[in-house]
Amino acid sequence: MREKVLIIYLLSIFSSGFNLVTGQTGKLIGNNVSIFYPANYDAKAHQPSFALLKEPKAVGITPQSWSLKPVFYSENGKTTATLPIFKGTSLYGTGENTGSLIRNGQKVTLWNTDNFKYMADNGKRLYQSHPWVLGVNRDGSAFGVIADNTWKQQIDLSDSIRFISEGPAFRIIIIERNSPQEVIKELANLIGKMEMPPLWALGYQQSRYSYIPDTRIKNVADTFRLKKLPCDVIWMDIDYMERFKIFTFDKVKIPNPTGVNDYLHQKGFHSIWMIDPGVKVEKDYFVYESGSKGNHWVQNAEHKEFNGSVWPGQCAFPDFTRPETRSWWSGLYKDFMATGIDGVWNDMNEPSVFDGVNGTMPENNWHRGGGDLPAGVHLKYHNVYGMLMVKASREGILDVNPNKRPFILSRSGYLGSHRYAATWTGDNCGTVEHMKMSIPMTLNLGLSGQPFNGPDLGGLR
Repeated sequence: MREKVLIIYLLSIFSSGFNLVTGQTGKLIGNNVSIFYPANYDAKAHQPSFALLKEPKAVGITPQSWSLKPVFYSENGKTTATLPIFKGTSLYGTGENTGSLIRNGQKVTLWNTDNFKYMADNGKRLYQSHPWVLGVNRDGSAFGVIADNTWKQQIDLSDSIRFISEGPAFRIIIIERNSPQEVIKELANLIGKMEMPPLWALGYQQSRYSYIPDTRIKNVADTFRLKKLPCDVIWMDIDYMERFKIFTFDKVKIPNPTGVNDYLHQKGFHSIWMIDPGVKVEKDYFVYESGSKGNHWVQNAEHKEFNGSVWPGQCAFPDFTRPETRSWWSGLYKDFMATGIDGVWNDMNEPSVFDGVNGTMPENNWHRGGGDLPAGVHLKYHNVYGMLMVKASREGILDVNPNKRPFILSRSGYLGSHRYAATWTGDNCGTVEHMKMSIPMTLNLGLSGQPFNGPDLGGLR
């Protein structure tokens, strides 16, 4: 079967717009782990890797007997890596997407999207991107495939494993093991393991859109205790803010946030409060003023401050590729966490832009980079925008509470985001259909290296 598929692709060399990339190299980077490079690979376009803990070091050349070798080619301006598979191979992974647990026959677009009720692309383009496929052979042996590529891309599992990217040629990492369990363990070695969360984060959670004013929050807490219902955490959505401006509290609805958190703690609750990336463009608003002073905003194609519409109105967006910006963002948590907040909810970080094309920033927006991250277009950094945000958030929370395990929940993510935040499966519906849909979705997230995840059981609102 694999040989037949490969022949089909090689025959397509003669078709219009097809270019086979010859001269690929394969290197062993561990026990039965190989990395394959196309001849036209440009490290500056993809490194440092966001998925991998560290840059892999070659320990040898991939042997000729290696059973899975990708074919690299470009077609109609897109770069592609293909792995033919044996008949009867079951495929899993691909992160957060709708559909059955087995992914054979599926096509998934990796372009993080604010996808209310999963309506866009029939749920095949959601809030997170995991360029990863787990394969289980008929004899029970298994393999895993990482496309080390953050650019906008598609995973096509219709008749093989194909990663089709709108960015430059990328490398492929392949794990071969005796079982899927061993593959997942090796994936964890490559992309890292999650830190131990606080115990309360594993308990019963109560959330809706939204609990205001402060008397309503207290009433919810009192009712849980009165009815002796188990509950460990109460979540606060955006309505607690002053006109949806992040790192603020509405002076009428929540006049004393420290008092609210103290009240919840006395009742045995922990509290989680939402922070989005969009910063309202407003004179004398301290977040926008300090962000502008530090030149921290994502730029448009003309290298001027990009503004787009979100909950507060026109917003600027932190350029988290800049070390200075991540440090500034981390520092914003000092006064926020001082009110007694226990955890943070980073939402809308695909990033969601209401008046943007496909609900996000233009693909040619500009990120200036810094440190080990090169400057580049949004087409490259879009899928890791949320990952960079939660990394900076986690560092800021740890700076404030160094002796406490931090907890962050993120809607957007990428392969490796589990190192910084838990995740949920976005704005689903409170229906039987969506509840059934959540089971294979959360399982495949776990099989894609994101173990701490779950759905809204009651649906959005």
